[in-house]
Amino acid sequence: MSAGTGHVEEVRAAVAGLLPRALDDLRTLVAIPSVADERLYPRAECERAARWVADAFAAEGIDTRLETTPDGSQVVLGHRPGPEGSPTVLLYAHYDVQPPLDDAAWTSPPFELTERDGRLHGRGAADCKGNVVTHLTALRALRALGGDDYPVGVRLVVEGSEERGTGGLDRWVEANPGALAADAMLVQDTGNAELGLPTLTVSLRGAANVVVHVEALGGEIHSGMFGGAAPDALAALVAILASLRDERGDTTIDGLPDAVARGRWPGVAYDADQFRRDAGVLDGVSLVGSGSVADQLWARPVVTILGIDAPSVVGSAAAIQPRASARLNLRVPPGADAVALQDLLVAHLEAHAPWGVRVSVERDAAGQPFQARTSGHVFDTLSGALADAYGRETVTAGQGGSIPLCNVLAGLYPDAEIVLLGVEEPACLIHAPNESVAPSEIEHLAVGEALFLARLGAG
Repeated sequence: MSAGTGHVEEVRAAVAGLLPRALDDLRTLVAIPSVADERLYPRAECERAARWVADAFAAEGIDTRLETTPDGSQVVLGHRPGPEGSPTVLLYAHYDVQPPLDDAAWTSPPFELTERDGRLHGRGAADCKGNVVTHLTALRALRALGGDDYPVGVRLVVEGSEERGTGGLDRWVEANPGALAADAMLVQDTGNAELGLPTLTVSLRGAANVVVHVEALGGEIHSGMFGGAAPDALAALVAILASLRDERGDTTIDGLPDAVARGRWPGVAYDADQFRRDAGVLDGVSLVGSGSVADQLWARPVVTILGIDAPSVVGSAAAIQPRASARLNLRVPPGADAVALQDLLVAHLEAHAPWGVRVSVERDAAGQPFQARTSGHVFDTLSGALADAYGRETVTAGQGGSIPLCNVLAGLYPDAEIVLLGVEEPACLIHAPNESVAPSEIEHLAVGEALFLARLGAG
């Protein structure tokens, strides 16, 4: 198949003809509850999903195999050499999904792909099984138009523990240097800034979690007999946590450099009203922070309280709490060091303890932020291919989440161009009940990917 822009409609027609098959594949994949947590679902479900992925890509001429990673998950690896002298492109996605959370909050069964209002609902429909079938559809379109040969070499990596965050693939990659060598790497686990707007993600925030423990008393004591003079560990924890935000909602960690605290996002804006709708912000509730939405999400640090250990309201007694704990998530913008900011957070928590209560802090491993290169043949070719596929100019955006694998790949393969994209636009509600995907995103992205692979091979 010629790679010229004049063949966009030819590719578009091929993908349109393949879309029903793609959505059938998505329905099959969503029906597999591949949650990588054996406390919730049997390991066999993830193994079933891995085998389905391996078989599907093998049917498209990719030599696939399953490898067990250090965290016990299975990764689907595949390779097919390209024509002599052609570049190699790595295609990444993951088949594991988040737990469905509260089944009652779903309008339709979470593991049954259901069409509603033009969208397809189901756990993993967007994150990230929609990206798996997008890769498949792009490869099928190329074969339909050009025969069995692909214009580039193809490497496939579809992992099974990304949502669990246990780093199985990261450690496997580090232990097998050279196994994923490629000239370009398409990490399809992000998405467009809005539905139908082709977007390349060029930055990821890093993450560093901590658990802070507060102790004040030897045990529970009566709130009437001792309240007013006895130090309350839960109240102390609340005071410490409140010190992490100012009245505008900006993150306030002692010693945080001003350039980090007030970072500005140079790429596409995120309309505040659209963000309110996407995030489900209630009427009358303000957005937080002094910067734009894009600044707050992609260019500045934030501390989120993930959980608190304290008595529940139901069943609580009239007692002063001797101890309390909270788990905190620190997101680190590109340009900052995750370990250094984690150190500042720990020092802040210790310094803001009232009444001399005892504070101890446990640290999780810190993941560094990622910044993609936005110049080069791969980036330019992909930007043009997506623009032709969507009929709109491609923009760049950040991602508030973290994908540690990107830093691992960048460290091991410094000459490879890594780009992030995917079907997960804001309306998808990934990680939440009623996750969904727009079929048009799968279709357009598959067209863009097929065009990119053809043009990269021709170039």
